[in-house]
Amino acid sequence: MATTSRSGRHGSDDEEDSTPAMRRLRRLSLHLLQPAPEGGDSLVPAACAGKRRAGGLDADAAALTAYLRGRHRAMQARVYEFYVARPELQTPVELPMAAHRDLCFRQMAALVREAGVRPLSLMAADPAEYFAVMEAVGGVDISLAIKVGVQYSLWGGSVINLGTKKHKEKYFDKIDNLEYPGCFAMTELHHGSNVQALQTTATFDPVTDEFIIDTPNDGAIKWWIGNAALHGKFATVFARLILPLQGKAGEPADMGIHAFIVPIRDLETHAVLPGIEINDCGHKIGLNGVDNGALRFCSVRIPRDNLLNRFGDVARDGKYTSSLPTINRRFAATLGELVGGRVGLAYSSVGVLKVAVTIAVRYALLRQQFGPPKEPEISVLDYQSHQHKLMPMLASAYAFHFARAYLVDMYSEMKKTNDEDVTADVHVLSSGLKSYITSYTAKSISICRESCGGHGYAAVNRFGGLRNDHDIFQTFEGDNTVLLQQVAGDLLKQYQQKFKGGTLSVTWNYLRDSMNTYLSQPNPVTARWEGEDHLRDPKFQLDAFRYRTSRLLHSVAARLQKHMKTLGGFGAWNRCLNHLLTLAESHIESVILARFIEAVKSCPDEKTREVLKLVCDLYALERIWKDIGTYRNVDYVAPNKAKAIHKLVDYLSYQVRLVARELVDAFDVPDQIIRAPIGMQSEAYAQYTQGVGFYRQPT
Repeated sequence: MATTSRSGRHGSDDEEDSTPAMRRLRRLSLHLLQPAPEGGDSLVPAACAGKRRAGGLDADAAALTAYLRGRHRAMQARVYEFYVARPELQTPVELPMAAHRDLCFRQMAALVREAGVRPLSLMAADPAEYFAVMEAVGGVDISLAIKVGVQYSLWGGSVINLGTKKHKEKYFDKIDNLEYPGCFAMTELHHGSNVQALQTTATFDPVTDEFIIDTPNDGAIKWWIGNAALHGKFATVFARLILPLQGKAGEPADMGIHAFIVPIRDLETHAVLPGIEINDCGHKIGLNGVDNGALRFCSVRIPRDNLLNRFGDVARDGKYTSSLPTINRRFAATLGELVGGRVGLAYSSVGVLKVAVTIAVRYALLRQQFGPPKEPEISVLDYQSHQHKLMPMLASAYAFHFARAYLVDMYSEMKKTNDEDVTADVHVLSSGLKSYITSYTAKSISICRESCGGHGYAAVNRFGGLRNDHDIFQTFEGDNTVLLQQVAGDLLKQYQQKFKGGTLSVTWNYLRDSMNTYLSQPNPVTARWEGEDHLRDPKFQLDAFRYRTSRLLHSVAARLQKHMKTLGGFGAWNRCLNHLLTLAESHIESVILARFIEAVKSCPDEKTREVLKLVCDLYALERIWKDIGTYRNVDYVAPNKAKAIHKLVDYLSYQVRLVARELVDAFDVPDQIIRAPIGMQSEAYAQYTQGVGFYRQPT
């Protein structure tokens, strides 16, 4: 029986590899030499930097860039050029928190008042253009992107999405031109993800026609509220709407969580208003350009009109009305209108990944270490181990690029049509992609730092700042583990629909066919097919991804049903939680691959399409290899096929390495946005040495 080493490589069938010494020599040789294509047994030396292996693809960075560019690249270029031309608005490597916060507000104000960008208008007219601006300002400073997101996606978005005509008429323009900087006060000290358990109250006073906002205990203090510590003048406060005397036996009636506009500072003097206490949450691991604060309310009165009343309203006489009959449906509708924040984080996280992988790949091409005896040193990216680290990551950046474009298209359709099915799809898809992409990017930044050795540890080369600023993407706008559970829950709902004969929503409709495939036995013939044409067939790849999802879905449904008998619903869910998270990730990977395959097919230029197909194949097969145990356990992939997949992943990583420079150049991120000396397109070492003071050789 073949064995598997720690590296995941299956034991060789060759007799000569039986001794420890020979196994060690073989392992060393594999580290230094490039893999053979499928069907070949020999290994040949890897090409040095700048050379092409016979038969390798030629990539045109300009053609790739043209295909990758979205409709709003001109707007991004406008934003980049504005900040490049304004050195006083560029964020230095070292900056105290107070100075960073001041700079971040000045950066946002300049964007709006001098560059003439109106983010809220963009978000209302064309969400895709708004998200393109968000990625661009994130390239300037991730703190700036979050600051802009708080002002427009959260504060502005809550007003236009949860309010009605009267709110838009009163607030829209002044939010857009930054006259009304504001906050989004949802999270509390004791509750973040469990929004329905928030404790802040908004009690209606029928005598004065006002709501009274109160923080009933310290656990209800609004916490981590962006823009609150310094700059915000208003807050959208999420609170329990309480109606006196309208409950059972004359008790107060709790109508659930609603959103209210609460002024927190004087518009003229900027003084904190009476009844409101604001404190600074202090220095954070990252994003210190954002002024996070904590808010406590003591009998703060606001007009009844300050209730954002799209999904529920209170009349002058205190009567509550809503088009949605239950607290749960109103809550779901409220949160469903706030998915733009998740879409924005998924979108921006891809931008961060592109910057990190660009720096790492360019440095790996530049850096030369060791080589064959009496020959020049070779690029570190010519080492198979380095290709293994970075090439699948580069492929993932491309995969995520096309997945986020699909998400934004879906979100734009949702905003135009208000179609319930599309809204449900976007809610779950944004949850899954935000969770999956931000988690992957967070891990990748650390790998990029490690792959750049000691120079990756220099703050000027950006990995520390990128890691610290991006890390919280995994938590805000929904903890990633919680969001994956939402994906799993919806998959189970769709699973029930299938067996009840219902209609599957658009994103999940592949389950109809793949579940039928799963419920039949794997084909013993195709399980052994190992030819390169077969393994690189998009149908095989997508079928494998979807088969895995269907298998996980069917098995977790059975486990939940079994455990519910003894543990109840909550206990059964918790018992199967890791299984559910794996299911959700598998589904999201299927969606990402499907979008990548579609993007490859849609590429009009043949050479560019060939390069994208290569990158897509690496993305798909590397994912299959990483979860090869799942496929082996159910005989979906035979041992010989598993070995062929492993060899092909190594070979494709090498092939992608040959066009790696063009692939990262195609991201079209200006050097002024990359900013890391080791990640410059040219003269990287010269810029690095000059940065620390070496301007010329001593005479």
